[in-house]
Amino acid sequence: MSRFLNPAKIGLLALIELYTNKTVPTASIVDVLSFITSHLIDSAPTPSSDLENRWKRAEATVSLVVSIADFEKVLAPHTAASGMPGRSLWYVFLDRLWKIDSLDALHEFFESCTGLLAKTKDELRRDSLEGIPVPGPEVILLSRNSPFGAFVRRSQLEFTRLRFHDAFELWKDFVKYRQTTASYYRKKTPSFQRLSFDHVLLTGENEWGSGVEAIASVTYGDMLRDDPNSTLPVSTDDIEKLLEFQIEQMQKYGNRIPTEIQRQFNDLLNDSFMIPSLSHYLSYLDAWRAGDYSTSFDYLHRYFDYTMQNRDRSFYQYALMNLAVLQADFGCYKEAIAAMLETVSTARENRDMTCLNFALNWLFHFGRAHPEITKELESNSMLGTGKESLAYLRSRAKETGMWTLWSSTLMSEAKMGLSNGESVATAIEHLVRSSQILVERNMKSMIGSQLSINIALWDRLGIAYLSMTTCDIFLRCHARNSVFDDELKATSRQSSMLALKGKYDEALGILEGMDANSLRSWKPSQYWHKFRGIIKLRRDLHRNNLDGAEFLLSQLLQSKNEDLEPDLAFVVDTLHVECLVRRGNLDQAFIKVEKMVSELRDENKDIALRVRLLLLKAELLDKCGRPQKGFTVAVRAANVAWRARLIPYLWPAIGAIANILSSLGEFEPAIRLLNAVLPRSLECENAAMTAKLYSHLGDANMGMAGKMPPKSLKRREFMTKAVEAIEKAFNHYSSVEDINKQCEMMAKKATIMKVSGDNVLANDYAAAYLAIRRDAASMKI
Repeated sequence: MSRFLNPAKIGLLALIELYTNKTVPTASIVDVLSFITSHLIDSAPTPSSDLENRWKRAEATVSLVVSIADFEKVLAPHTAASGMPGRSLWYVFLDRLWKIDSLDALHEFFESCTGLLAKTKDELRRDSLEGIPVPGPEVILLSRNSPFGAFVRRSQLEFTRLRFHDAFELWKDFVKYRQTTASYYRKKTPSFQRLSFDHVLLTGENEWGSGVEAIASVTYGDMLRDDPNSTLPVSTDDIEKLLEFQIEQMQKYGNRIPTEIQRQFNDLLNDSFMIPSLSHYLSYLDAWRAGDYSTSFDYLHRYFDYTMQNRDRSFYQYALMNLAVLQADFGCYKEAIAAMLETVSTARENRDMTCLNFALNWLFHFGRAHPEITKELESNSMLGTGKESLAYLRSRAKETGMWTLWSSTLMSEAKMGLSNGESVATAIEHLVRSSQILVERNMKSMIGSQLSINIALWDRLGIAYLSMTTCDIFLRCHARNSVFDDELKATSRQSSMLALKGKYDEALGILEGMDANSLRSWKPSQYWHKFRGIIKLRRDLHRNNLDGAEFLLSQLLQSKNEDLEPDLAFVVDTLHVECLVRRGNLDQAFIKVEKMVSELRDENKDIALRVRLLLLKAELLDKCGRPQKGFTVAVRAANVAWRARLIPYLWPAIGAIANILSSLGEFEPAIRLLNAVLPRSLECENAAMTAKLYSHLGDANMGMAGKMPPKSLKRREFMTKAVEAIEKAFNHYSSVEDINKQCEMMAKKATIMKVSGDNVLANDYAAAYLAIRRDAASMKI
């Protein structure tokens, strides 16, 4: 196998020669030059909404190496500018290739490539002394430092370096590569004969007679008869370029290699004489993405074993860093911490600031995600608190010009501020500064992380429309440049907001429409399956299909500890509590909530999770018939939510306080509170939360009606308001398909009608109640 040359590159040289000879017509120049440059210059792929286009470059490289058909696709539609009129550029190209009809002609072809290049000053001076005229301005000559000129010069150099055996193997590969066009060329060229592929055999046929077949068999073996054991004409340069491209794509987007491209590449690698050590790193990445721990561990060690043989210890820290990330991904947290700490010390020893800063940043984020693992480490650490670590990283990133790290630390500071319930304005300031760096440095791959924090910010401020719009903007405009994890989380957030509105089928449809190849990766696939399970679990709970809900819960709770996303694990826990409440196991629900409170207190997690648990506690006390015992809890939740501007939790907390006031007979202040928060709660677009507030409003109005004199206008007015509020609550519960709550609201309406003396409507509502129960039962069947 040649280090650089292969038959495809000979075809590219021939095409460049046709261009310099002005055989390519003016209208076809752009197409031809674009084709050549796409295979010579390593350019970034053009962003496209079609995810398959990311791998087009690898497909094109493999296709060109394997078959000459790619040349035909480009050249066949165009006519030649010179030669016989009406001939296509494809025929002229083939004519040039078939004129290379011997190994000697191949040598002459490479020697003639010198005439394609512009001459140096010394050569021009020598030509003027010998009386050779200077080429006219109409002659196309390639600059020696241009992409085409550099390719021609390197091809010549690599050919002169080839030993005779390697040059002959290149010639045989070229004959086989070209052979598929023989039937077409025979039709267009009457003088073409059976042995025209080799001039030596053709001229010696008369002398050798039937012996020419034996000579051809000895020379070419079974190559001309489609030997199934023959290898593909691939060069080391092609293999290395494909490896680098695939690794770049996997690291940039976090996806696995598509199955078809992987199969084609393995075929090329098997036919390669020498396997680059980088192929072990590619195998490590693929095994890691596939969730195969032992294989990825083996390939990682194999790659760095090969690397250390040829390089010094200066690359050792990167081996440790990869090992730490691998261990953490598969749940070996203590081993990951040990490896990353060794990375820090080795990087400091080798003065590798890039690796050191990355390792410190990773340790910070790992500590935020797993505080129970890093608790002892932080107590002995000289880095101080998380804020001090971020401030240090930010200053170091700014000094060393590490824009990615600088932007990342600003985003982390914004995220930490929101998590701790600090100033929203400060968080927005950090986000704006981070956004400025991303825009100035054109760091498209990090926009996903930036917008994910923006989505969370709008969500915490209770402006669901802006949160949904930001998701849509990211998925439409920026997903093609971001890692798949960002796209998955934005899509999951979008489906979650649709599920809160009761649009379960649409939410599941969005998840089902994601790229199948991207979901071949282990962690995204796990996250995707669990999020689908959560949406189905929420739907089953609302439809009162508790058997189906418990089946899904059993699966989700088994793997909850494997999730690196604490928010996802918290959602599973809250849905578990809801399932226990619907089953009537209030004691178990209380125990579960208390356990969650103690865990959050120990781990110092997001303040929003603590507020959510306080609201759950107040709700459980209300279910037990003791709402007053939850007064302190509800007030504390409202206070924390207000200070941290957690608007989606502030309105339920106010609703819980209003419900407690109603239970104490303070209906008027309860109505005032609910009327104040209900318009703002609609901005959150959480149907269940709004329905509960309307239900509390109906109860408070009914309580006020009870205080009015019988058959008075005030009493009827409050009862009418109560019916309106209950009707709105019923509509919102209907949108999320909450069967129990629909029945409860219908029962309340029937009771109000009975109290008001309208027995006909009361009976109608009772019949509707029974119909809802009947439909729910049939739906479960």
